Amino acid sequence: MNLDYLWQGFGVALTYQNLLIGFIGCFIGTLVGALPAIGPINGIALLMPIAYTMGLPAESTMILLAAVYCGAEYGGRISSILLNVPGDAGAVMTAMDGYPMAKQGRAGEALALSGIASFVGGILGVIGLAFFAPLLSGLAIGFGPAEYFVLMIFAFATLGSMVGSQPVKTLIGCTLGLMLATVGLDATSGAYRFTFNEPELGDGIEFVVLVIGLFSVSEAMLILEHQGRGVTVVRELGRMTARMSDVVKSMGATLRGSLIGFIVGVLPGTGASVSSAVSYTTEKRISDREGTFGKGDVRGLASPEAANNATAAGAFVPMLTLGVPGSGTTAVMLGALMLYNIQPGPMLLVERPEVVGGLIASLFVGNFILLALNLPLVNIFARVLTVPNWLLVPGILVLSVIGVYSTHASVFSIFLMLGIGFAGWMLRKAGFDMAPIILGFVLGNVMEVNLRNALAISGGDPSILFQSTISITLWIMAAAVALLPLLLSRRQKALLFKQAEGEG
Repeated sequence: MNLDYLWQGFGVALTYQNLLIGFIGCFIGTLVGALPAIGPINGIALLMPIAYTMGLPAESTMILLAAVYCGAEYGGRISSILLNVPGDAGAVMTAMDGYPMAKQGRAGEALALSGIASFVGGILGVIGLAFFAPLLSGLAIGFGPAEYFVLMIFAFATLGSMVGSQPVKTLIGCTLGLMLATVGLDATSGAYRFTFNEPELGDGIEFVVLVIGLFSVSEAMLILEHQGRGVTVVRELGRMTARMSDVVKSMGATLRGSLIGFIVGVLPGTGASVSSAVSYTTEKRISDREGTFGKGDVRGLASPEAANNATAAGAFVPMLTLGVPGSGTTAVMLGALMLYNIQPGPMLLVERPEVVGGLIASLFVGNFILLALNLPLVNIFARVLTVPNWLLVPGILVLSVIGVYSTHASVFSIFLMLGIGFAGWMLRKAGFDMAPIILGFVLGNVMEVNLRNALAISGGDPSILFQSTISITLWIMAAAVALLPLLLSRRQKALLFKQAEGEG
């Protein structure tokens, strides 16, 4: 395999100017990721025109934007772990075990461990990007609308284990998410669905509004409720470094999450929300024998964190080799390349090896910068927990309003966010988890579009969903994921029954 382009890329990435640009990008990305609802795509969209007007060469601009992207994936864990407010869709699963660890007085450990898992996932993702891009691009190009629909079925099958003791509530949450995804203009028929004659709902419920309402606003209301009842919110920081025993215990989950994250990242249109959900639920089925997932298990924290950062690297594969963005963020970066009259695709590696090599090398170097930048700051991040409620709650609400208004510039969106937050607060009081709703909403859009496209191609014949080898394989995997735990549970009960009879 010819890796000359990669060595040329390290020569580009390790120049003084590009190292400084990478450091600045990593720092800005971490801050962007830590702010709820801002996310990497907004940070990149703001920086892209600035970098272009400054006259930076194409490779330096891509290094800056890639550093912001990876930094945001790191930063998204901060508010998820400390406040149960995901910075973006990919950080939803991080809160499942990260926030319980913070409530147990292990906020510093959770932040440090997530930083290590993110580093491992990011490095393995970059290695995969460098060595296996051509092979995995061939796999991704085989995915049509039917295959993507079945992939979503597989993702939903894995959701059944997210709240193992309450599968009915998990199913209801997923259904609510799917229902919310149908609001707005139907792209096929042109009809407005469930908008109640409100023009601002014509484009549907925005993800930023939904995620901030369900997580941020409802969390603030829960804090106020607990304060009103005299319940003290946990403020212990604990140790500021990860325990070596936890690092070793979570290493298998980290490696599996990295593999899943990279493969899912290669598939255009999926992204960190899908990869983190699949990696978490897969790890839960593999490792959760004691029922500790969702209660502060380090493996449940490490797996989605590794997947998030591996996905960020994997998303560059279809963008660089096929000219097809692997995520919304890489779609913006694709536009950045277009500004420089660079056409991504199979010939990019031949025509502009310094751009591809510099980008990949900067991702590798950037992960080391992020690890060195984040671990010493764990103590500062964890201090958020020491902020008193009278300042913390208004701060959360102010950030929520700013995040929504800066994204949509709409007062209606703010009121919708508050209404969703009140509904989320009631659901959480009733014992519902918010993650299935968010994931049902995110996957529902992709699912509906690909199902309708597949049926349009086949003239309405549903057999198209079972025709390709990829589709059949995914159907089998979905059935196995859904049914295998039930079979194992029955077998275990049968063994226990026989054992009890023998003792009797």
